[in-house]
Amino acid sequence: MGNSNSMRFLEQIPTPKKSFSVYLKGFLVFIFFHFVGQIPLSLYLISMSHSTEDFSDQFDLLSKLPSNTSLFLLLLPFVITLPFIYWVVTRLHGRSFTSLITSRNKTDFKRILFSFLWWGGISAALIIVDYSLSPEHYKWNFKPLDFFILFLISIVMIPIQTSVEELIFRGYLMQGFGVLFKNRWLPLGVTSILFGLLHLWNPEVDKLGIHLVWYYIGTGLFLGIITLMDEGIELALGFHAANNLVTALLVTASWTAFQTESLLIDHSEPTLGKELIITLAVVYPLLGFIFAKKYKWKNAMRQLTNKF
Repeated sequence: MGNSNSMRFLEQIPTPKKSFSVYLKGFLVFIFFHFVGQIPLSLYLISMSHSTEDFSDQFDLLSKLPSNTSLFLLLLPFVITLPFIYWVVTRLHGRSFTSLITSRNKTDFKRILFSFLWWGGISAALIIVDYSLSPEHYKWNFKPLDFFILFLISIVMIPIQTSVEELIFRGYLMQGFGVLFKNRWLPLGVTSILFGLLHLWNPEVDKLGIHLVWYYIGTGLFLGIITLMDEGIELALGFHAANNLVTALLVTASWTAFQTESLLIDHSEPTLGKELIITLAVVYPLLGFIFAKKYKWKNAMRQLTNKF
């Protein structure tokens, strides 16, 4: 399907269902079951806390758990939420689940794999280069049994976690805001900001400061742009899964949201600024250029701003 001639990802919603209130109901369903999925984690935190102050720092309490257990508990809410995304789209909206993912007749798994391999490769290469230049910043941390358990949890649950985020933000909410605003640029902007604000509770923000939110908003914007240009979330699905799998398996730090028994532990003092600018201004545009050439994207302004 040529992107330039047939823009359908936001525009394909059946007319009788074009009511934003239905999307609000669906979103509340997602939030409810996400909280249901957090019950095991919450029970643990309550049992560990002896005061309100302790309970407020959930990541400190989580650090007292074996890392694989805490990772499992953090990812569980996404596993619980996934089937209800399917239910909301097919029952509440009366649409095919595929229409949440793509404007194509079926999900293009080759696109997901292409994006996954490119971003996974770039991310891993950047880490290996940094490790080569500054080995003193890293500690080798290979523990065979712990890593094997981490690997199993990661390859099953992290793609579910990242897919749930993409299905909700680049799929459901972007299409819902399309129904509300009848254009493409406002859904892109609103979902990118919401995606950034969602990550404000990550411990990275405490360590690096509030300006890190621009990284999350920028990442949301990049994922939204490739979704609108490609008329589907397949590329965003591959990117997000690769990003979080590399973080979980290859390198982690004491101040990141994912605390895992990864192969490397980064114990350097983190900095913002240079890395932020390089990622948003150089690396993401380069990856976008690769996608544009591969999938012959055209008419970028129209793809991103069209009214309907």
